[in-house]
Formats: sequence, structure tokens, C-alpha cells
Amino acid sequence: MARILPPILAAGLFLGGCTPALESEAPAKVSERVKGLPVAAAAGPGQPVAAGSAGRKAAAAPDNLPAGSLFLNPANGRNEIIVRDIENTAVLIGDSQSEPSESWPRLALGSLGYDVVFCGGGGTGFVAGSLTRGNYIDALENGDWHLPYGAPPLVVIEGGGNDASKGASDFDIEEHAERLIEAVEDRYPAAEVVLVGTLARGSQAGGGRRTQVDSLLGAVAKEYGLSFVSVGDWLTRYGLSRYLADDRHLNAEGHEAAAILLSKRLEALGLV
Repeated sequence: MARILPPILAAGLFLGGCTPALESEAPAKVSERVKGLPVAAAAGPGQPVAAGSAGRKAAAAPDNLPAGSLFLNPANGRNEIIVRDIENTAVLIGDSQSEPSESWPRLALGSLGYDVVFCGGGGTGFVAGSLTRGNYIDALENGDWHLPYGAPPLVVIEGGGNDASKGASDFDIEEHAERLIEAVEDRYPAAEVVLVGTLARGSQAGGGRRTQVDSLLGAVAKEYGLSFVSVGDWLTRYGLSRYLADDRHLNAEGHEAAAILLSKRLEALGLV
């Protein structure tokens, strides 16, 4: 259908996150949500043109769309969000550790000069899904949230906490993480991809399954040759446990403290 459908413009979306699709008890498929909207893929160099379309009025190119609009990328058939200054944008895929606007991953990336586009949501992970959106790879494939159009230089994938608490197996976490990494690398072949593990206490201080998942993600990152920031003992190693708002989430002061630590790690990786 992408050959005969024009780009989708969705007004009213705002920049600052991979905007989730409208939520309901039974989220509609992407094809159902966009039914009735004007569609036509703008042809470009090396891009196939639908038969009989030569005389049609050209659709708006993505470069001319306002920030926050959705564009149907003909290369992959997915809706993607238009972002200004994509060259200085970091895509952050994560859970409730990353979702708040003043979260430690967002603050860290911002301190290094990146604009941040967030994809994900609380309660989700590599395997875990919430009532409103799927796990990371399912959410991407089903259009629960949208990656930005263009070529961002950096993608940071954070998570694993909900997988730990919901009893996901090592096999499932590894398999889903690999699928996500491959999808991200396929979409953004020039981007640096960094995995950030699961915030927890150390293994000798009650870190339990969360610390185990952090180590597992480190092994996956190594397998794919990706940079990895282990945070599986930060609550105890750096005394961040005194900043906990509950048993796993930081308060505002804790987010700021963790952001400083993460920014130093990312800077050491040359991501400035």
C-alpha cells in the first residue's frame, strides 16, 4: 500500500517524545487509525513511483512538514515523527526510569547537548508490556509509538526493570533485546547505539533479579559490539538509594545525581 498512499500528516502532535498512538482498551491497528486520511508517498531519488501517478500533484516532502507531524516513511511503511535538528537528536527508548521530562537519562543526554525524543513508557521493557502499549519491539512494530524520521546520531536503550519484576526469562529478554537492536540498527545504520542497564542495588545488597538482568543486557551489548552502561549497582555504589521515592524510582534529587553519573559515562564513550 505504501506505493500508492501519500505521506500522513497528523496535526496537533507535539515534539519531545515518540508520540504514542491514541490509547483505548483495544488499540486499533495503524492501518485502522489512519483510515480515511489523505495518503500518497512522495517519490524521491531511487524510490519507486506508483503506476499512473506521474501526472499527480506532488505531496509535501518531509523536509517541509512542521515538527510533530507524522510522515509515512515509504522505505519501511511506518509512521515516523518529524523532528527539527535531527542531527543533534538522541532517541531514548525506555521505561518509567526514562519517561519523566526530568529523568536521569534525559537530563544526562541534555547536558551533553542533545535534544531528546523519548519512545516507550512506564511498565514496559524488552519483554514486558503495559495495558496501553506493547513491549519495546512490539510497540515499534505495532505503531504504539513512533521513531523520528531522518538520521539521529545516537540511540540509547534503557530498561529491564519491568522484565525483572514480571518474571521474564533470560531467553525471552535476550531474544527481544536482539530483535530491538537489529530493528534500530537497520533503521539508523549510522547511529551510535548504547544500552543502559537496570537501575538496582548491588548483587550483595539485595539487587536480586534486577541486577541479574543488568548483567544479561551487558552480555547482549557485548555480543552486538555496542557500548553498555551498567547501572545494576548504582543505588548502593553511589549511595543513590537515599534518593529513592519508592523501592525503585528516584526522587528529583536522585535523578539529578544519577544524570551526572550517566553523562560522565556517555562522555567517556565519546558521545559529545
